[in-house]
Amino acid sequence: MTLRVLGVDPGLTRCGIGVVDVEKNRRATMVAFGVVGTSPEESLDQRLLVIATSIDEWLDQYEPHVLAVERVFSQLNVSTVMGVAQASGVVIAAAARRGIPVALHTPSEVKAAVTGSGTSNKDAVTKLVTKILRLDAPPRPADAADALALAITHAWRAGSGAAVATTGPGSLSLTPAQRAWADAEAKARRAR
Repeated sequence: MTLRVLGVDPGLTRCGIGVVDVEKNRRATMVAFGVVGTSPEESLDQRLLVIATSIDEWLDQYEPHVLAVERVFSQLNVSTVMGVAQASGVVIAAAARRGIPVALHTPSEVKAAVTGSGTSNKDAVTKLVTKILRLDAPPRPADAADALALAITHAWRAGSGAAVATTGPGSLSLTPAQRAWADAEAKARRAR
């Protein structure tokens, strides 16, 4: 069975979206990618509405099995973190309305899964995403490449049983071993 994952690199100004199909042998194929952009001159409610409407369209068109979203992490710029968190909430709620499970992955988890190093830069991630998906050109902008990397990461980790959906109906179908692994991962993240 092929797993379809919609990855989202959330942000208010640029929200990267990417869809990949991943086979059991880990072969990943790009389905679509793009960026939803909003202007800082628009009001917050209008910016979130644009993101909500766009994610609804992507979910309806591509019907993913799971959504992979970048986990909000602490930065020095509080307003940036707030915007990312607000965009993430809109995306997660859209998936929840459809009963689509949602998994959260940190940037370092994504970098490690795609490049082998949790400290890789955006160029390295884009280069490996291009190679993994057998693309003729790198996906641009970097937000779209990051969304594709999130989707690949989730599919690869879910296939190994290491990471699974953390919300939604799919999280209930875990084996006892997968549930124990997911619980241990969640506990380790909370301890950070």
